[in-house]
Amino acid sequence: MRVIATADDIAEGLAHLVATDRRLQKVATIAGGLAPRRREAGFAGLARIIVGQQLSVASAAAIWNRFVAAFPELTPEAVLKARVPKLRKAGLSAPKIKALRAVAAACRDGLDLAALARLPAAEAHARLIEVHGIGPWTADIYLLFCLGHADIFPAGDLALRNAVADALALEAPVGAAEIAALAERWSPWRSVAATLFWAYYGAQRARKSVPV
Repeated sequence: MRVIATADDIAEGLAHLVATDRRLQKVATIAGGLAPRRREAGFAGLARIIVGQQLSVASAAAIWNRFVAAFPELTPEAVLKARVPKLRKAGLSAPKIKALRAVAAACRDGLDLAALARLPAAEAHARLIEVHGIGPWTADIYLLFCLGHADIFPAGDLALRNAVADALALEAPVGAAEIAALAERWSPWRSVAATLFWAYYGAQRARKSVPV
């Protein structure tokens, strides 16, 4: 099973993608250099993804910092023992509190989040979304960024969908199912494809923000 851990892994995947789909050469030229974006795995890594859902980068960072300050050990046991007011004080919404407690309970009951790295991506994804409050996007982001699975494409990610539509001249908005079907062509390096399109999206936005 492929794992993305180094710049060489990214380069290998990108070379495969460009050879397989020539349209991606132009995308790669605009995107510029790609680098691995690994985050901490385990309960802390998944918790950070949950905390940051549907928030700006700045808001997510502020709430995460308050959460870490309240739970310096950041263990499933600490979250399960905490009273709701303490979790709310960190800035967490009711759905996020419910999701964090569900993940904490699953870890207590035997879910090994780090061990999902050793499973095929589809099986690891299925195990994650069995947990209440963990949807497909959250599972995809955890597997891609925290565990380095090489064949993940978060088709529900709006920025990614917009990037693919723009890069491939598709009529927007493009549905998640259509994007997922398109991404099958980029297997077994769909995570590199996602990284490529995110970088492309960022480069395009930066170019459009520069005054002419």
